[in-house]
This record gives sequence, structure tokens and C-alpha cells, in this order.
Amino acid sequence: MVLTKEYRICMPLTVEEYKVGQLYMIARHSLEQSEKGEGVEVVENSPCESEEHGKGQFTEKRIHLSSKLPYWVQSMIPRLFYVTEKAWNYYPYTETEYTCSFLPKFNIFIKTRFEDNAGTSENCLGVSEEDLANRQVEFVDIAFDEVVAKHYKEEEDPKLYKSEKTGRGVLIEGWKEHTNPIMCSYKLVNASFEVWGLQTRVEDWIHKAIRDILLLGHRQAFAWMDEWHGMSLDDVREYEKKVQEETNTKVLQDLGLIEAAAVKAAGEEEDDGEPSKEGAIVAKEGEATSPTPNSQKSWFSWY
Repeated sequence: MVLTKEYRICMPLTVEEYKVGQLYMIARHSLEQSEKGEGVEVVENSPCESEEHGKGQFTEKRIHLSSKLPYWVQSMIPRLFYVTEKAWNYYPYTETEYTCSFLPKFNIFIKTRFEDNAGTSENCLGVSEEDLANRQVEFVDIAFDEVVAKHYKEEEDPKLYKSEKTGRGVLIEGWKEHTNPIMCSYKLVNASFEVWGLQTRVEDWIHKAIRDILLLGHRQAFAWMDEWHGMSLDDVREYEKKVQEETNTKVLQDLGLIEAAAVKAAGEEEDDGEPSKEGAIVAKEGEATSPTPNSQKSWFSWY
């Protein structure tokens, strides 16, 4: 059975404010995490339209992983590896799908709706009665849930941050009960990896990683408020475009260096029968390597 969870993340914002804050946060975070051939490559970003949801924005991205994966997953995948993200944004409703050609039984599908409340809607995503019975609801508290230690920054702590532009913050115990404005991001996540012997372990790992990244991303969107608050949608789209160009250039350049090193390593190994120094660092496609402990980052850290 596919593991389904609904995450509810409240923010001291309106839904309209969050529309800009979310776009800014995703763009900036993608750039920060794009390094050494890892990160987000934007393939397409164009308008789309749905009979049910109206006009929206479609994006397709390649999320290059490499050392973002745990060791036991790396042992089963090629060194040059990416996940495809397709997203249909009909704000305040969005759909996002993650697939991987190398792992055809891997799929993550996320439905999201944003509402101006404190997470009190019981079925705003229209889940069937059967699915409701299997759904697990988890609240994510941006102030008091513990973020992964290596990602903690004092300046991004909602218990310490106060916005100079809006006066919002710091967030204290019970903040959701007395904060105005307040909105909630409802995310219904279906994670599927239908491989015997690995399904439960992988699906549990996926959900833990997604929850960690939802917590970190929303903390950053709040702590970066003074940078994006007051921007128009056109302003943030222009920022998004600029950042996407920088990210694509950085990721593709680094991938080219990795591929060149892999080819060179393979050639030298054929010549003398011994693994080259480059081969000890960059594996040929189809082989797995293990990152140093300092290089590990949480999965979906671009989300």
C-alpha cells in the first residue's frame, strides 16, 4: 500500500503574501544548494491551463542528487543521477510529481492547497473516504519542531527572528492560536517505491526527508521575509528567472567536468588495469560512490 501523509504547515502570512514568499524561497534555496554537479536544472518554465483550475505555470526540473542520497541507495544507482520534477502551479492549488527513469517503480505525487486558516480544514484537497481512512495527518511547526542540526542557522530561527518590515515575530509557544494573519499549506504526499524488500524502508525515508525539507524551507521563507515582502509577482518572477539562469549554468558546467573526469578515469583504468586517482573520486556511470561525511545533505533540499 502506498504511504500517504498530509502535512499541514502554518505560516504568519496571508495566502497572497505566501505566493511571493514561496517563489522567492524556492529560487534562492535552489541556487544555494546547486554545487559540484548537484542541484536544480530548470528544463522548462511556461504558462499552462486546466479546465478545472484555470491558468497556471508549468515547470520541469532535473534535480541532480549524487551525494544527497544515503549510502545504501547509492549502491544501487549510477553516479550521474537525477530525479525529474514536474509541477503544475494553479495557485492556491498545485500538483507536483517526482519520477526517475532509472527507478521506474519510484513515484512521489504531491497535491497542495493554501488556505487562510490555522490548519483547520479537514479535507480541503478532496480526498476520498477510502483514502481518508489511510491518510496520516502531521502538523509541522516552523518554530518549535527541531530542524536537522547541520541546517540550523540562528538568523533563520523563527523563535529569534523579527521582521523589520512587518513587525511579525518572534514566534512564541502557542503562536498559531494568537497570530494574525495566519495561513496553512496543506500537502497530501503519496510516496511509492514498489520494490519487494525495500518498499517500507524507502517510503519511510522519503517521508522523513520531505518533512525535514518542508520544515527548513518554510523556516527560511519566514526568516527571509524582509528580502521578499513588498515584491510584486512580476518582481519575484524576474528574480526567479535570473536565479534559474545562474543555477543552470553552474549545474551544467559542473556536470560537464564530472563527465569528463569519468571518461578520463575509465580510459586510464583500461590502459594500466589500475584505478586512477580520478576514478577513486568520480565513478563511471553505473557505479556508486560514497561522499565524505561533510558532503552529505538532506534529500529534497531544493524543495
